[in-house]
Amino acid sequence: MKRPPSPTPPSGTISPALATDPPLRPRAGRDGSFSLFSERFAEGFHCAEGALAEARATFVLPSELERFAPEATLTVLEVAVGTGTNMAALVEACRLGGLALRWWGLELDPRPLQLALVAPEFRRAWAAEVLAELERLGDGPTLLWGDARARLADLPPELVGGCDLVWLDAFSPRRCPELWTQEFLGGLARLLAPGGRLVSYGSAAAFRASLRALGLEVAAIRGLPQGSAAFGRWSGGTVASPSPLPTDGALRPLSAMEEEHLHTRAAAPYRDPQGNGTAAEILAERARQQVHSGGESTSAWRRRWGLEGPLGSLGEAR
Repeated sequence: MKRPPSPTPPSGTISPALATDPPLRPRAGRDGSFSLFSERFAEGFHCAEGALAEARATFVLPSELERFAPEATLTVLEVAVGTGTNMAALVEACRLGGLALRWWGLELDPRPLQLALVAPEFRRAWAAEVLAELERLGDGPTLLWGDARARLADLPPELVGGCDLVWLDAFSPRRCPELWTQEFLGGLARLLAPGGRLVSYGSAAAFRASLRALGLEVAAIRGLPQGSAAFGRWSGGTVASPSPLPTDGALRPLSAMEEEHLHTRAAAPYRDPQGNGTAAEILAERARQQVHSGGESTSAWRRRWGLEGPLGSLGEAR
C-alpha cells in the first residue's frame, strides 16, 4: 500500500531575530485540538478552551458568513496566521456555505504553521480538501512573511476598502503591543469594505477605545455558552465595522460595565507613530500616558463592578 505524501511545510524563512528564539512547545486545549505555547511571548497561541473552539466561536461565528450569498467571493485578511487553525476553519466554513475565498495573511514566524501541518492531531481535525487548501495558501504568494506593520503596505491596493473580513489574532497587547497600536489598527480599518468586519478575541479597553477613535462601530462577541470551560468570561471578543452592527445574533452591544471600562486609564491607546517601535518603547509610552490620564483607575472600576480573577478577563491576555 502506497503511503500518502508528506505534507509540504510553508516556504517562509525564519528571520535572524527568530533564529535564536526558544522552541515552540506543543500543547492541547480542553477540546483536544493542537496548539502551541511561545516561550518568547510567555503566552499560548489559543485560549484554554482550545484552538478549534476559539476559531469557530470567536472568529467564524461572529463573522456571520450567512450574510453572503452562495457563490459570492469573500475577501479576507488574517493578521497573525500562527498555526493556521483560523485559516482552516475559514476554508471549512466557506466550503460549507458555497463561498469562494480570496485570502491574504500576515505572519512573522513560519514555524507554527510548519509544526501544525505535520502534527497528526492537527491533520485529523480537518477534511483532506481543507488541508490541501491550507497547504496551498500557506505556501502561496498571498501569505506575506515578516513584521505585519511593514508588510501591510505590500498588500494589493485594491484591498483598501475591499475586505469583507479582517481577523486579528496576534499575541495579547501586553505581550505584542506592536499589533494593537492605534496606527496599526488604523491601517486595518482602511482595508474594510463598508460592511466589512474586523474580528478579534481582544476586548481590552485600549483596543476598543482605539477602534472607536478610528470611527468604527464596536460590538462585543457573546461569551461562550453555559457548560463550556470558559463560561462566565464577560466578553468573547470584539467586532468593529464602518457600518452599524446587528446585535441580535452572535454580537451584542457593549454593556454599561464595558462602556465605563473605556473611560478608565486602561483605555490609554498603544501608540507607534513611525510604525517601527519596539514592544518596550510602546509599553513605556503608554505607561507615561496613563500616569497623566484623568481617567479612573482600572482597579477602582474593577471593585465597583465586583470583578475578580485573572487579567485575561479584561481581554489583555489569553
